Amino acid sequence: MSTESQQIRTDIPDFCQGIQYFSEPWPEFENYGKKAVIGDGQDAIDDPGDPATVYQTLLAADALRYLTLQMTGAKGSGHPGGFASSADAYAALVMLGHTNIITEVGHHAPGFYSAMFLDTSLEEMDIHTVGQIPDRFRERHGLLGHLSGAIPGLLSPAGPLGQGQHFALAGALLHPGTLFPFTMGDGGMGEPYPLSAMMHFNTAYPDSTNFLPVLVWNGYSQEHHSMVSRFSNEEMIAYWKGNGFKEVVLIDAKDFDDSDQHSPYADSSYFSFEQRQAFSKAVLEGMDRAAKSALGGTLTAFIIKQMKGAGVHTVGAKSHNLYPTDTLDEPRIIEGLKRRALNPEAWQIVRDNFQRAGGGPAAKTVVTESVLELAPLGSLPMQDFPVGEKQVPSTAMGALVAAVGQADPRFVVTNADGNEASAMKNINDALKIRHPTEDPLYNQEPAGQVYEPLNEDACAGLTAALSLFGSRSIWLSYESFAINGWPIIQTVTQAMAELRRKTPSVVCMFTAGALEQGRNGWTHQRPEIENHFAAMMRNGNVYPLFPCDANGIQTAYGYATDSFNKGMVIIASKSPLPVYLTLEESRKAVENGAAVLYESDSGDQGSVVLAATGDMVFLPVFKAKDQLEAQGYRVRIIAVVNPRQLYRPTDVAWDTVSEPDNAFMDDDHFNALFDGDVLIGISGGPSACLEPVMLRTRASNRDVFAWKRGETTASPDEIMAFNGITAEAIAARVVALTSS
Repeated sequence: MSTESQQIRTDIPDFCQGIQYFSEPWPEFENYGKKAVIGDGQDAIDDPGDPATVYQTLLAADALRYLTLQMTGAKGSGHPGGFASSADAYAALVMLGHTNIITEVGHHAPGFYSAMFLDTSLEEMDIHTVGQIPDRFRERHGLLGHLSGAIPGLLSPAGPLGQGQHFALAGALLHPGTLFPFTMGDGGMGEPYPLSAMMHFNTAYPDSTNFLPVLVWNGYSQEHHSMVSRFSNEEMIAYWKGNGFKEVVLIDAKDFDDSDQHSPYADSSYFSFEQRQAFSKAVLEGMDRAAKSALGGTLTAFIIKQMKGAGVHTVGAKSHNLYPTDTLDEPRIIEGLKRRALNPEAWQIVRDNFQRAGGGPAAKTVVTESVLELAPLGSLPMQDFPVGEKQVPSTAMGALVAAVGQADPRFVVTNADGNEASAMKNINDALKIRHPTEDPLYNQEPAGQVYEPLNEDACAGLTAALSLFGSRSIWLSYESFAINGWPIIQTVTQAMAELRRKTPSVVCMFTAGALEQGRNGWTHQRPEIENHFAAMMRNGNVYPLFPCDANGIQTAYGYATDSFNKGMVIIASKSPLPVYLTLEESRKAVENGAAVLYESDSGDQGSVVLAATGDMVFLPVFKAKDQLEAQGYRVRIIAVVNPRQLYRPTDVAWDTVSEPDNAFMDDDHFNALFDGDVLIGISGGPSACLEPVMLRTRASNRDVFAWKRGETTASPDEIMAFNGITAEAIAARVVALTSS
């Protein structure tokens, strides 16, 4: 088809300003392009087999490809190839009215932005014309290189592979009757957990089948052939069915190839016009069948098999991303754009269909663009344990988790290693483990609210996704295993920092820390994850919380549950430990950041501040206090409960996030707590969470005692001694510092 430059056209729609190339109308445009097949007042096509519908779906697919290539080419940067091979499937979903579309593939971002432009969602970002897109692509406050929480109309972020299904599952749970398709690539399917996570979810929630994995099987990953590129179609279908999918719809572009392509993965853009339409019809009808199956109660997957890069500047892994030389002046980019060019009237047809599909622009209609109403909780039933008594922190919190679940039917608790193992059987007693086999001995019920997939990634994923989509949840884990699920928490908390709406914070509680797991050995002693939390404190919306006792954990959970758009991580023990603070004192401690647990009446050898994060670690701290007082020192013991609040405001990006919090402890209060001749920071985990204390202290004599490495031991005392965290070592260090 011949092309002509925009500069000699005067009849183009305003939104097309900036398009580099237009074409003459496609064959039969006068028959099938007179008006949009999704009419005013409609939200989807009437008949996927209608020739005009097929024709306009193919127009939409090429429009998506064109915008994706021009967007990335304008910056000589970005990823056009993967989305290009999925454009036919994406267009089919939109035309069918299913616009709550998720992707796990961050590299598909330019295609998703193109869709949001076509349905006018990007006008919320003041992007009105094609020419404005490059100005904002891969720029701050613009269209990020990977999907984030900030782009209107897009439901979830996309970063690490293997995460997309979690958002679709959360959507399916919270919005029965709405389809949540999510695209995944060959690589994402190859991550360790997606298919098993979906199978477990379907076992636990058999009625929530209204999610639809859309596998983009294009034969290549970023730099080479994908690891499933040699599967036959039968093997791929068997693979999905072996993971519990009852219906698998696979549309292979190769079946429609009349252009003599030699690869088993065909590029449909080289087919004859008739065969391009035949392929488009097959995708549209197959997607309609898959969507109806998923909405009808059957676990269903849709697979589109087409060459990576179909319809853009090149194919295969070479199409994955552009390099600085791949600009709009580069011949293969020019040729790719000209091949996908449409006439101005076709662009208007595509926009009309996209703007009407799903009931309106995604920025106004998808489920995450409005706040989900939350069930009222009232006051949590906290128990004020007497100071000096021994209580199990995790059990105290478990009672509150149970109360939240009883007040909020949508509330979900996730745990991979078992609540009973963390002294939180009270949660299972009240809320029941969700399992199709009813068994009172194990607290199992088909309608339970405790989700236990034995997979930290699946636990963290569903928790984070439910929070992002507007519902309450909590992830409970062993601290040592939490690292397996943390990446999605990190992704979602960053997205929450960018959201334009309030949503419940992601809440986690990690038990059985290193100090409690001696006999299990170093495999269960991995507190280094606390360094992740510590590093993220500076993001502005991440809060590691270290309640010092059973009262403190209750107020920490209340603080986390009442918050929005944040990541709240509570770390506590499952062993009986002394209570140091009243409930009211604990509430002030978590809000302010720290509290005094003990202070000597006198001492003439100097003042010592022992500042600690944790709960069990206070056992050697108090023993050290006894030894130091016997030597004439005045000792103040500080519980560092919420270290994020102990930073200076300039240390934290608090003013860049949604629901900002600048309640940092001021210098006067900080100095009143931490001033002394010697300051010793003490942690049962790594030292990073003590950074704000060490950063601000005026004490010239200071040191840190912290976790070094794991070992098999018979008791917490022995593992602490192995790491040098003993009363004797702490006291000796104080003496050495004051004697120097």
